[in-house]
Amino acid sequence: MTVAAILKNKGHQVAAVAPTARVGDIVRTLAEWRIGAVLVRDAAGKLLGIVSERDVVRFMAREGANVLDMTAAQLMSTALVTATPTTSVPEAMAMMTASRVRHLPVIDHDQLVGLISIGDVVVARLDQQAQEVDSLKAYVAGSM
Repeated sequence: MTVAAILKNKGHQVAAVAPTARVGDIVRTLAEWRIGAVLVRDAAGKLLGIVSERDVVRFMAREGANVLDMTAAQLMSTALVTATPTTSVPEAMAMMTASRVRHLPVIDHDQLVGLISIGDVVVARLDQQAQEVDSLKAYVAGSM
């Protein structure tokens, strides 16, 4: 199974904010979409970074109430770990684990085509394993 299969089920729509968005706008977007991270894109749609709930919490611990005056550009992580549609689910899981990230923007030919989370990857992996178990059960039942 690949990232393309996850996006086929999940969809390609992603939440994004401008680099000038304030923390209140970021938090509202996270809450409205019920997500853990939001992409930061410029007016032309270019991917600039990502802001996660963890980023907001870390900056709040360091900056206190001043974090409310900060922008997405100040909070975002710019060293993005990305996947492609052909990235396998186990590869995506390994990338997330090694990089300690929970979200992977999906890039195809220099274009953002989606965003997957660790939850998406875990569900896909469990589905894949369930299919394998069913196939093995059918094989064993058919060979008796």
